[in-house]
Amino acid sequence: MTKQDTGDGIQDTEAGKRVLNPESGTLDSESCLLDPVALERVRWRCRRGLLELDIVLGRFVKQRYTMLNNEQRIIFDELLDLPDTELWDLITGKKEPALAHQRVVLEWLKEA
Repeated sequence: MTKQDTGDGIQDTEAGKRVLNPESGTLDSESCLLDPVALERVRWRCRRGLLELDIVLGRFVKQRYTMLNNEQRIIFDELLDLPDTELWDLITGKKEPALAHQRVVLEWLKEA
């Protein structure tokens, strides 16, 4: 895979897709391409019974999900395994996450 820095922290891939790693501001091999079928599965998992949660998760996937590396995608997947009310309490700050590694992804969800 060819990476070319465009000077703005975003790099081009061979496929022409520009991807920004949210941690380092550069492209890494783990975040470069996402299978369209996998992305559609994530979108489907983000459809929830709680409207507010549905909106936040939908925005997050649309705006930021493709920028996550594999580890961050696994964390997001862990969060999607939670019941709606528990996940909503984490996003709104009513509860603290039991697992510290989830904090970064939760902060991004709060911004969505």
